[in-house]
Amino acid sequence: MRYIDWNVTARLQTPYVREYTEAREVAAWLLLDLSGSVDFGSQEVTKQMLARDLCAVLARLLTRRGNRVGAIFYGAGVEAVIPARSGRAQVLQILHRIATRPPAPRSPGTDLGALLMAAQRVMARRSLGFLVSDFLSLPGWEPPLGRLAQRHEIVAVRLVDPLERALPELGLLVMQDAETGEQLFVDTHDHALRRRFGQAIARREQALRASFSRAGVDALELSTDEDMVDAILRFAELRARRSRLATGGSPAHAGEMR
Repeated sequence: MRYIDWNVTARLQTPYVREYTEAREVAAWLLLDLSGSVDFGSQEVTKQMLARDLCAVLARLLTRRGNRVGAIFYGAGVEAVIPARSGRAQVLQILHRIATRPPAPRSPGTDLGALLMAAQRVMARRSLGFLVSDFLSLPGWEPPLGRLAQRHEIVAVRLVDPLERALPELGLLVMQDAETGEQLFVDTHDHALRRRFGQAIARREQALRASFSRAGVDALELSTDEDMVDAILRFAELRARRSRLATGGSPAHAGEMR
């Protein structure tokens, strides 16, 4: 009886009981794809700079409350693992590693599956994971993502650039793959080519959304031409709204986090 929330009970004419959940230390992991394609940006910042700023915000917010943060770095392969620890020094170590790592060497292409399988081995206890990537990867990464999401709470953070979504009309260009080094001569005056490019991008967008949905992960999109804080706030509001709907829309019914 002493746990009944009388205000909510009187308002809704249904007994509501307050449930208190003891706060526990969270282990969070930053799964960082820093392959060659991430070191690109048509704006003032590159996708890699965006990833660095995001990691700074997330790591600082988490460690301020005593939580532990670790990181797994991927370039042409899994490069390093920083075990999860708390404190300001841990945040600085992760950021220093991002800032000082050399450019990724040539490779056949990004294999996110390798990064996700490494995460399965490293993330022993249930954790919160942020998969930060542009998702320009070889196929085969969906099953490992689904398996990882079954045990952990995973958020997919997708890094994008406006130039990757619309091919501008700039005339004859030589384009080079950032990871394999392959070059291609392109006539951007060709309207049919730009239309096919747009159609291919639309199919890829649809396939990515379907992949995230099948894996059961939430997705946050960060663009190099957008304010990162605004994007994070919109994402947080969406998750909060979804959580309220899943618990009946009443904070008292959902319980309070202490």
